[in-house]
Amino acid sequence: MLPFSRVAIIGMGLIGSSLARAVREAMPTVRLTVSDGDADVRARVLDLDIADDVTDNAGAAVVDAELVILAVPVGAMGAVAAEIAADLAPGAIVSDVGSVKGRVLADLTAALPGIAIVPGHPVAGTEKSGPDAGFASLFRDRWCILTPAKEGADSARVSAFWERLGAKVEIMDAAHHDRVLAVTSHLPHLIAYSIVGTASDLESVTRSEVIKFSAGGFRDFTRIAASDPVMWRDVFLNNREAVLETLGRFTEDLVALQRAIRWGEGDTLEALFTRTRAIRRSIIDEGQDTETPDFGRPH
Repeated sequence: MLPFSRVAIIGMGLIGSSLARAVREAMPTVRLTVSDGDADVRARVLDLDIADDVTDNAGAAVVDAELVILAVPVGAMGAVAAEIAADLAPGAIVSDVGSVKGRVLADLTAALPGIAIVPGHPVAGTEKSGPDAGFASLFRDRWCILTPAKEGADSARVSAFWERLGAKVEIMDAAHHDRVLAVTSHLPHLIAYSIVGTASDLESVTRSEVIKFSAGGFRDFTRIAASDPVMWRDVFLNNREAVLETLGRFTEDLVALQRAIRWGEGDTLEALFTRTRAIRRSIIDEGQDTETPDFGRPH
């Protein structure tokens, strides 16, 4: 039995359009209605034929939906929730796909009193954006973290939904989620944006040289730094406490590395590099990346 027969997705970027494709593939009988505020995006979604109905109004999209998923930037969650509040069907569950959960849980709870809210975060994505960037297998064998205020039948149904899409589900406290993701996702993006920005500002290195001689490390930082700027702006502003705490620890560790390099402490550097290499091995063993050489790039 399907966990939901009618689903609405608000926002047709990478995650929203991937969700639509995944639902179409895994649960083809589900009635899927989507909405996006951009007319060009809506037109493209119609061309791609990845939903049963496409509306220009979020409220119209959720009228009879049993599950509503907000796939919009974290900073817009509260406003979109307020927009759909009057049109939600009795018994509807509202979820999301944002990378920050504490702020989202607070915003959705405030905008939707009395509505079942099960915040979610599929830990999957690429640096691409827009409806053409989506693909149905994006969530397969990836984790989806749910952070309901309390576990129950509603979170069990949302868990079953994600499992149907091939994801593995973890239930977590919202504040703990934000601390974990500050380390595993938010700080790496912040570092990538900083490194790429620094490279482009160096007076002794021209922009053409930065592009022409990009080695593997810098090249992959540019991939991360190409992520949606609006989405990541909202992530940092809405998870500032956890990010700043993690950034403080990172800064201390960076100073220690600086000291080791200055004083020629090779054993210190080798010990760190050995430990971090083992982390990479663990990620591959967990199935969260491939060991294909050079990230699978053809040569």
